[in-house]
Amino acid sequence: MKPAVAVVEPQTLGNVGTIARAMKNFGMDDLKLVNPPEFGRDSEAYGFAGQAREDVLPNYDAVTLDHLVENYHTVACTATTNEDARKHRRFPFKTPPELADSLRDVDAPTVLVFGREDNGLTNEEIARMDEICSIPASAEYSSLNLGQAATVTLYELRELTVGEFQHPDVERERADEAEIEGFYDHFAEFLAAIDHPEEKREKTLRLARRLFGRAHPTGREVRTLRGVLRRAMYHADDE
Repeated sequence: MKPAVAVVEPQTLGNVGTIARAMKNFGMDDLKLVNPPEFGRDSEAYGFAGQAREDVLPNYDAVTLDHLVENYHTVACTATTNEDARKHRRFPFKTPPELADSLRDVDAPTVLVFGREDNGLTNEEIARMDEICSIPASAEYSSLNLGQAATVTLYELRELTVGEFQHPDVERERADEAEIEGFYDHFAEFLAAIDHPEEKREKTLRLARRLFGRAHPTGREVRTLRGVLRRAMYHADDE
């Protein structure tokens, strides 16, 4: 079940648009705003939303935090969690990848709740949430921009919302073994043609096998490299 995304009292409309755009990027469409400022199609929200200006953003729901708590499995997304054993109030948290694993087992409507740009969610609001998510960042500067934090979090949840990514128009299959063995034979001929020291050829061929074993070359890559070897051998014969 795809989670909804809620922003509590957003102050910068550009962030609202950025979040709507990230939602569309990663297959989500249920945007909820708690006490938002008024904005229209000429606002920064629409300017930052990209194609999400046509569906995600204009279809947002204005809701209360009480409504979210009462009707959803809630995940507070915050930069600070007060995870300190010395404090009376301690909020254990998950990283975005850990949250993705956790939500796979949740069979209930879920909402990711992001806080205000200046001070996020209050401790009282966080205490009402079912789970807490926080992005690990440098201790020297751990606060992320609201739009950035939402984009990172939604990206990590992409397998729950858009499935496994398929690289378009990219050859990814490893060359068959006959092609790769043909390259090794060709490479051995090349080493002989350039008078590579005979005592080093076996080791050099072994290194080539290790390199190809890690690289998983495609058929096109193998054919291209063999073309380079042919050209080099041609010039070696001329000399």
